[in-house]
Amino acid sequence: MQCNSEKEDADEMNSTLSDQNGTRHDRKHSDSRDVRIVEENQKSSIDPNLYLYDDDLETRPHISTFISSIANYENTIPAATDPDAKPPPPSARMGTLIGVFLPCIQNIFGVILFIRLTWVVGTAGAVCGFLIVLTCCCVTMLTAISMSAIATNGVVPAGGSYFMISRSLGPEFGGAVGMLFYTGTTLAAAMYIVGAVEIVLTYMAPWASIFGDFTKDAEAMYNNFRVYGSLLLVFMGLIVFLGVKFVNKFATVALACVIFSIIAVYIGIFDNIHGNEKLYLCVLGKRLLKDIPIENCTKEDPIMVDMYCPDRKCDEYYLNNNVTKVKGIKGLASGVFYDNIMPSFLEKGQFISYGRNSVDIENIGSQSYNQIMADITTSFTLLIGIFFPSVTGIMAGSNRSGDLADAQKSIPIGTICAILTTSTVYLTSVLFFAGTVDNLLLRDKYGQSIGGKLVVANIAWPNQWVILIGSFLSTLGAGLQSLTGAPRLLQAIAKDEIIPFLAPFAKSSNRGEPVRALLLTIVICQCGILLGNVDLLAPLLSMFFLMCYGFVNLACAVQTLLRTPNWRPRFKFYHWSLSLIGLTLCISVMIMTSWYFALIAMGMAIVIYKYIEYRGAEKEWGDGIRGMALTAARYSLQRLEEGPPHTKNWRPQILVLSKLNENLLPKYRKIFSFATQLKAGKGLTICVSVIKGDHTKISNKAVDAKTTLRKYMTDEKVKGFCDVLVAQEIGEGLSSVIQTIGLGGMKPNTVIIGWPYSWRQEGRYSWKTFIQTVRTVAACHMALIVPKGINFYPESNHKIGGNIDIWWIVHDGGLLMLLPFLLKQHRTWRNCKLRIFTVAQIEDNSIQMKKDLKTFLYHLRIEADVEVVEMNNSDISAYTYERTLMMEQRNQMLRALGLNKKENSKVVQTIVDHHYDAIKTASRVRFADPTIEEIQNNDTQNEEKRNSIQSDGADSTEAPDSRTNKDESTEKPDVNIKSSAKPDEFNVRRMHTAIKLNEVIIEKSQDAQLVIMNLPGPPREVRAERESNYMEFLEVLTEGLEKVLMVRGGGREVITIYS
Repeated sequence: MQCNSEKEDADEMNSTLSDQNGTRHDRKHSDSRDVRIVEENQKSSIDPNLYLYDDDLETRPHISTFISSIANYENTIPAATDPDAKPPPPSARMGTLIGVFLPCIQNIFGVILFIRLTWVVGTAGAVCGFLIVLTCCCVTMLTAISMSAIATNGVVPAGGSYFMISRSLGPEFGGAVGMLFYTGTTLAAAMYIVGAVEIVLTYMAPWASIFGDFTKDAEAMYNNFRVYGSLLLVFMGLIVFLGVKFVNKFATVALACVIFSIIAVYIGIFDNIHGNEKLYLCVLGKRLLKDIPIENCTKEDPIMVDMYCPDRKCDEYYLNNNVTKVKGIKGLASGVFYDNIMPSFLEKGQFISYGRNSVDIENIGSQSYNQIMADITTSFTLLIGIFFPSVTGIMAGSNRSGDLADAQKSIPIGTICAILTTSTVYLTSVLFFAGTVDNLLLRDKYGQSIGGKLVVANIAWPNQWVILIGSFLSTLGAGLQSLTGAPRLLQAIAKDEIIPFLAPFAKSSNRGEPVRALLLTIVICQCGILLGNVDLLAPLLSMFFLMCYGFVNLACAVQTLLRTPNWRPRFKFYHWSLSLIGLTLCISVMIMTSWYFALIAMGMAIVIYKYIEYRGAEKEWGDGIRGMALTAARYSLQRLEEGPPHTKNWRPQILVLSKLNENLLPKYRKIFSFATQLKAGKGLTICVSVIKGDHTKISNKAVDAKTTLRKYMTDEKVKGFCDVLVAQEIGEGLSSVIQTIGLGGMKPNTVIIGWPYSWRQEGRYSWKTFIQTVRTVAACHMALIVPKGINFYPESNHKIGGNIDIWWIVHDGGLLMLLPFLLKQHRTWRNCKLRIFTVAQIEDNSIQMKKDLKTFLYHLRIEADVEVVEMNNSDISAYTYERTLMMEQRNQMLRALGLNKKENSKVVQTIVDHHYDAIKTASRVRFADPTIEEIQNNDTQNEEKRNSIQSDGADSTEAPDSRTNKDESTEKPDVNIKSSAKPDEFNVRRMHTAIKLNEVIIEKSQDAQLVIMNLPGPPREVRAERESNYMEFLEVLTEGLEKVLMVRGGGREVITIYS
C-alpha cells in the first residue's frame, strides 16, 4: 500500500509539473518533431533492419559498399613500355608458369653456366664442386622461403627486394638495400656484356682481336673485352633507350635459347656416353699443352723440338717426359668421374697438370713454352663467389606481382619450383661434367688445348654452334634486361624521396623513359666493363646480391620474431630460424669469398643507412650506459611523435579502465585476462582506475589501490603499467585519463571498458558515465572495446575450441577483422575458427557480396568462413511496439520523479525493478554482475517489492502471451497514458533493428565461443531519454548471448591487404 501511495504522489507531481510547463513542453516537442522529420528524410535510404547504425552509416561505409570497392585492386608500378606504342588492350593475368617460373628460369640461368661451370668442376673436383653449387642454391632457397613469406603478406608492388625490405624494415634499410640491389643489377649487366664478348672473341671470332694474339697475353685479351664491351654497351643502351618493346620481345628469344642449349647439353652427355673420338688433348708428361695441332702431338715432331729445344738446349721437363694424346670427352662409361673427385686448386702461374706433384705444377724454368698455366689463384671460397651469380635472379617473379592473376599463390610456388629446377640442373651438371670430361680439359678455362673451343659446346648435340649461338643470345638478353630494370629501380628509389641526392633521377623524359637514370646506369656499367674480367666482376656483384638476400632474410626473421599484427603471410612454410640460417649463410659466403669486396658492400650499405637515418637529426651522446639508454629512449619517442603509425604497424596500445569496488579491488578480474590474450600483438598496456574523492585526503587509498591493481596485472601476466587517479567525479576522471594518458608516440589507441551491468539499478549516473566515456573515446579518435559477459570469458591458461563469430555491419577501419586474429595468436583462442557474418541490404547482390568478401579476406591472409545474411524487410512486430512503449513509459516515470534523490530512491528503485522484471530474459542470468553477493542481496530486496506490487495489482494482471504481453501490471499506474500514447517512430525503428539483428545472431551464433559485433554510436543529443534508450537498445541487441565483444573503431584503418 505504501508503494501505491507513493506512486499516486508521483502521478500528482507529474500532473502538476506538466500543467506548469505545458507551453514550454509543447514548444520543445514541436521543435524536436521538426528536427526528427528532417533526420528521417535524410536517413530514408537506410535499410530498416540497420536503423540502429544510422549515425555510423552517415560517416562509415556499409560492408557491401566497402568490400566491393577493394575486392579488385590495382597497386603496381607500371612496367617498362614502349612510349610510342598504342595503349594495348587489358592483358590477361599471368599464371604461375608464364608469370613467375619461366622469368625466374631465364634470370637464374646465365653466362656462368656456359663459360665457367666446367672450369669450377675441374678445379674444385666433383665433391667440392657439388658443395659449392649446393651452398649457393641453399642461400637462394632460404632467401626464396623468406621472400615468399614477405611477398604473400599482402600485395607487393613491383620493385622486388627493395619494396619488400623497405616496407618491412623501414626506409633506412630499404634505401640501403635498394642501392645495393641497383648496383648489383648494374654490375650484372657489365658481367653479361663482358661474358658475351668473351664468347664471341674467344670461341666464335678470335680473328677479331685488335690487340694481337690474346692466347699468349692475358692483358691483350682483357683489353679486347674492354673495347668491344664498351661498344656493345653503347649499342645496348641505345636499344634500351629507343626500343623497350624490342627488349621485352627479345626476352622470349633469350629464354628459348637458354632452354634449348641446356637440353642440347644433356642430350650430348648421353650421346657421348662412350666418349668422343673427335676431341683429343696433347699432354707433355702430366702438363696440358696448347697451340699445337693434334697430328703434331709427338715428342719427335719438329714443331715440338723447335719449341722446347731452341739452340739445341732442351727443356729438362721435356727431356724427362713423353708426349701423349688424351681423349678429351671420355664419356660416363669411362669411369673418369673417379679422377675428378678431388680438388685441384692452383696458385697463379702454376701449370695445369694431373695430380699435385710439385714437379708437374711448379714452373722452375724461365719459360712456359706452350704449357697452359693458371691465370688466377683459386680456392673453394673464390669459386663460390665466381659461381654465385649463376643462382641470382630469384626476384623476377616478385617484380611481376602486378601482372599475376594470384600473386600470393604464384610467387612462392613459381620461385621455389624455379630454384628447385635450376638447382637440379646445376647439381646434375656438376656430376655429369665430372663423369664425362677429362680433368685437364675441365680445368682449361678458355679451351686453349682444343683450339680455343668452348668445352660445354663440344659436349652438346648436334654441334658446338647450338651452344655458342644460344649462350651468346641468352647472355645478350640477360644484359638487356638488367639495363632495362636497373634505371627503373633507381627511379623508384628516387621517387620515394628517401635519398635526397637522387632526386634528379626521379624525372622521366617526355616519352616516359628514365633517361637520367639510364645514363647513370651506363656510366656505372662502363666502370664494371673496364675491369674486363668475368672472374673479377662475378665476386663483386655477388657481394651486392648477398647483402640484398641477407636483408630479405633479416626482414622475415624480424617480422616473425616481433609478431606484428600485420604479419600474416599466406605462405606458411617459413620459420624465423630458417631466415636466420639464410642470413648467416649470406654473411659467411661474403666473408669467405672476398673480405675486401664484402667490406666495400657493407660500407656502402652503412653509409646510405646512416645518411637516411641521421639526415638533419641531432647527434647526442649520453654518459655511460644509462645515458645512452636514456638518449635512445628519447630519440625513439621523438621519432614516434613525428606522425601516426602506418596501418601495417598499427597494433592495439591498450588502456584498460578498471572499475573498483568498495574494497578498492578490481570489480572485473577477467578483463585483465582478456587484455593479456589480446596482447599477442605485443602493444602497450596501461591499466587505470579512478577513485571518487579528494586526493589530499585519500592519497593513501590511491597508493593501496595501485598496489592491488599491479598485483592483479602480475597475476594475469599483463605486461604494462598501472595507475590510479583520484577525481571529484568519476566521469570527469575517466575523461582526463583518456585524453592525457601516455607519452608522445606511446599513447594508447584502444580503450577497454567494462559493461555497466547494473545501469538500470543505479539509474542515470551509471549510464551517463559509460556513454560519456564512449563519446570521449570517439572524440580522441581511439578504438573502443566493450566486453559483455566478462565473467564467462576463458582464463588465460585455458584452451577452448569452437567458433569466433564476427558480425560485420559497418566498416570502421577493420578492427573487427584484426581483433579475432590477435586473439587467435594466444593459445587460449588458437583452436577456434573464425566465421564472418555480414548483412545484405535490399539492393545488394548477396552472391557477389560473398565473393568479394572472400576475396578481401584472402588478401588479408585471414582464414574464415563467410556468410551473407539476408534480412527481409518484415513489418514491425507488435512486440517491438510493446517493448518500445514500455521503455518510453519507464523514462517518463523517471523524469516525472525528478525530486530529491534521498526522498525518492525507494520509488525509483521500485519502478526500475518492476520494469526490469517485465522484460526479464536469458541475458539476466548471463550478464549478471560478477559481484555475486551484491546481486543476491538486490534480488532478495527486489523480490519482496515485486510481491507487494503484484498483490496490490493482481486483479488487473493477465498474461495470455509471454511474447506480446510481457507484464501488463507495469501499465496499471499509467493506464491513461497507454490508451492514448503511441511509441516514438524514431525509437521503434531502432528497437526493430535491435530485435531483428538479435534474432539472427541468436540463430547463427548461439553456440559461438565469442561474438564480436559493431558497437552502435551513442546518441548525438545529450538527453537522458535518448541515452537510456541507447542502453536499452544495446541490451536488446545482445540479450541471449553469453560472451559478446562490442567494438567501435577509432576512425582510421588498422588493417591492410598490402605488404
